[in-house]
This record gives sequence, structure tokens and C-alpha cells, in this order.
Amino acid sequence: MKISRYAKTIVAALFAAIVAVNGAVSDDVFTATEIVNAVLAVLTALGVYAVPNAEQSKPQRIDDSH
Repeated sequence: MKISRYAKTIVAALFAAIVAVNGAVSDDVFTATEIVNAVLAVLTALGVYAVPNAEQSKPQRIDDSH
């Protein structure tokens, strides 16, 4: 398993979890706004997973033989 394949998904999921936990810890009560924010954070993480990583391009060689 190549971790680089899932790296951006792991980072997005980590930040989604941080956002959700931050909402719960700030006042010990989930309000409707905090629930919406947590859902949006999770959907963002899933969106990051759905978009493929860009392929690495080959370095371009600069030709100075004009």
C-alpha cells in the first residue's frame, strides 16, 4: 500500500475530525450550526478523496540553441 496515494485524504479527514471535535468541545453542546459545519467538513474530506492526484510532470529541458 502506497501511503502517498491516500495522503491528501488522510490530511483532509484529520482536519475534518479537528473541526468536528472543536465544535463539540467549545461548549459541550452541538448546535445546528456546529452539526452543519461537521457534516460539511466530512463532505469536504470525501470530496478530496474523489478528486484524483495530479500526475507528476517530467521536468522540461530548456534549450538555449536559438
